[in-house]
Amino acid sequence: MQEKYNFSEIEAKWQNVWDEQNLFKTGDDFDKEKYYLLEMFPYPSGKLHMGHVRNYSIGDVLARFLKMQGYNVLHPMGWDAFGLPAENAAIKNGIRPDVWTRENIAEMREQLKQLGFTYDWDREVATCHPEYYRWMQWIFIQFYKKGLAYKKKNPVNWCPDCETVLANEQVVDGCCERCGTKVGKRDLDQWYLKITDYADRLLENLDILEGWPSKVRAMQKNWIGKSTGAEADFPIVDYPEKLRIFTTRPDTLYGVTYMVLAPEHPFVADLVAGTEYEPQVAAFLEKLQYLSDIERNATTLDKEGLFIGRYCINPLNGKQVPIYIANYVLMDYGTGAIMAVPAHDERDFDFAKKYDLEIIPVVDPHDPAIDLYNLKEAFVAEGTMINSGAFDGMSNEEAIEKITAFLEEQKIGTGSVNFRLRDWLISRQRYWGTPIPMIYCPEHGWVPEKEENLPVLLPADVEFTGKGKSPLAEHPEFLKTVCPVCGGPATREADTMDTFLDSSWYFLRYCDPRNTQEAFNKKKTDYWMAVDQYIGGVEHAILHLMYARFFMMVLHDLGLAEAEEPFTNLLTQGMVIKDGKKMSKSLGNVVSPEEMNQKYGADTVRLFILFAAPPETELDWSEKGVEGCFRFLNRVWRLVHEMLPVIDGAPDGYEASTEADKDLAYVLASTLRKVERDVRDKFSFNTAISAIMELVNALYKYKEGADDVNPGLMKEAITGLVLALSPFTPHICEELWQEIGGKGTLYGVAWPGYDEDALTRDSVEIVVQINGKLREKLVVPTGLSQEALIEAAKANDRVAALTEGKDIVKIIGVPDKLVNIVVKG
Repeated sequence: MQEKYNFSEIEAKWQNVWDEQNLFKTGDDFDKEKYYLLEMFPYPSGKLHMGHVRNYSIGDVLARFLKMQGYNVLHPMGWDAFGLPAENAAIKNGIRPDVWTRENIAEMREQLKQLGFTYDWDREVATCHPEYYRWMQWIFIQFYKKGLAYKKKNPVNWCPDCETVLANEQVVDGCCERCGTKVGKRDLDQWYLKITDYADRLLENLDILEGWPSKVRAMQKNWIGKSTGAEADFPIVDYPEKLRIFTTRPDTLYGVTYMVLAPEHPFVADLVAGTEYEPQVAAFLEKLQYLSDIERNATTLDKEGLFIGRYCINPLNGKQVPIYIANYVLMDYGTGAIMAVPAHDERDFDFAKKYDLEIIPVVDPHDPAIDLYNLKEAFVAEGTMINSGAFDGMSNEEAIEKITAFLEEQKIGTGSVNFRLRDWLISRQRYWGTPIPMIYCPEHGWVPEKEENLPVLLPADVEFTGKGKSPLAEHPEFLKTVCPVCGGPATREADTMDTFLDSSWYFLRYCDPRNTQEAFNKKKTDYWMAVDQYIGGVEHAILHLMYARFFMMVLHDLGLAEAEEPFTNLLTQGMVIKDGKKMSKSLGNVVSPEEMNQKYGADTVRLFILFAAPPETELDWSEKGVEGCFRFLNRVWRLVHEMLPVIDGAPDGYEASTEADKDLAYVLASTLRKVERDVRDKFSFNTAISAIMELVNALYKYKEGADDVNPGLMKEAITGLVLALSPFTPHICEELWQEIGGKGTLYGVAWPGYDEDALTRDSVEIVVQINGKLREKLVVPTGLSQEALIEAAKANDRVAALTEGKDIVKIIGVPDKLVNIVVKG
């Protein structure tokens, strides 16, 4: 028995026990009710931060609690191990990406073990391991066979000095982060996945994700961006092609006064070729090389345009309208061409004013505050059609249907649905990623590598300079291969995959991580999937979660998985901040989990991070709060050790014979009930811990105030305390469990039941408020009616004195809770 709470010794002891016994290994027990609990796996940067600790502590409490509830709990961990930082480390430090990554994984794995997390390390995966990316390549090939992968040209960020492609995060203020050179654009052939084929399904299935935060579902809905409207063809004067536009407001077609094309639109170069506008357009395009798509989409962008000397014809009224190019129109959204209705669109209005273009209102809202022919700003309103030919006088809602029908009758347009969602660009001109398993043959074009030849391995003998092409593109042995179809000379794809692909199916590999014959066994994934609870930051609400849903739907359609959605429930935990600000090295407010562990112990860190705030809200780090949690664990330690002589040899069960016994029995039962409900149903870990703290207070009060401590009751209360606290602070509870005579380790011991009869009390303490302020407490019979409760409060001497001579306006009585008296005077 230890006299003092020596957390470092206790935590090291129990981590060794868990490790030696491989206690957290999970089997595929198909007859047992499963629970798949998963936190988003980290990038192996080498150091855990407090955001990681919060995320994983939330998951670990649930894993331990659910194991105690009898579930077969799958709680794995792995590494999202490909990505740019490893290449940057190779350039900066001369260390190979695989070595750097492997060392970081080893360090972070040890940090996770030191926090006592219940991960089944036998199921560990790392996306950079050939056995993982072999199956990533196999899945890509299945997508390709299904017609969901294709190649087309797309502009990328290009540094002319480094002569290399840059990721968006490597472009800082329009310049290369390495050398400071202005970054331009260059068109490259790149691979895409046709996520747009699943746009409707991704949108419709959001309705069944009832266990997801409404905020995340709304973000995905907006990102998919389904719009119902019409497409219309605008013939171009003296040009054989027509401009097709999409609009959600076909009722405003008569108000079009100019057309705007994305400067990259394929028609633009042809329309200005050999004209005085050609050099102006070239200069305009050159200027846009230094603007990202995000900047071009920003509402704060100064809208700039250029007339290109050509006109198109409004198909409804035959009116010629000028064609402009503008910096705010992007080629990859819609058709790359927009009709401009400045009277009814703010952006169009501002552009029209800047370039002195006509403004024609076509909807009259019958609002005297709006001067239709001297507009100060655009307005979007319902009303009656004007300046719209045969459609004048209709409501604009009716005109939407009528004009759409007219476009279809005249074969100049059609009703249409458009999506904001675009196909997923997955090519990366990088080394440290999954090689795309495609081969170019002069005879057969692009063909997939033979599946029996997978994985296409990353070569180790590469050099990183930060300049020029990707190391793969300059590696003749890697590039040189043979066509899988004809056996002739061929060239291997040099691009690697976006790392979001790797994280779009890792949860399936955890179900069967050592399978060398297939990506995963369907019987196993059908047992474990879908993930019952997924936990991670809200910053992944769109890309990662959308891509994972897309992958799951495709794998379902391929007959490889039964589940259609990957995650039944989603918890997005809040950020850990300090002094009201995000933790960052530049602000000097980063708190190291390792340092906190050494100073206070993992249990204290876990307890604070779970107690300080509800999981979905921000958590403001406070070392005073950490110290408070440390003091609490010391109180628990002392309490249990002081009571060891009392409970040693005490019988199982008890009879509550005194009022003090009944009070403690009530607190014990209500605590166990509350902790169970708060953890299981609400993830309200902070209130569950608060209830445990109240139980500790009640135990101290009982032992110090009772004439005779009831050994059986004390034994049950101490046992209940240790078991209820164990999911939050497992190390100290394992030690205390041994000392109170518990058998084996705590992991998997059944959750303690509670005495329902103890929750029934003969009397209850209620509060009396006057004008909302606490003035008295009364002990009254349990279940007293509202009328009798009010009379008891009024009869109390102190309450009577405080209300004497005052006008009682209203009395509210809540049985077994409170009485609130509202008075005047």
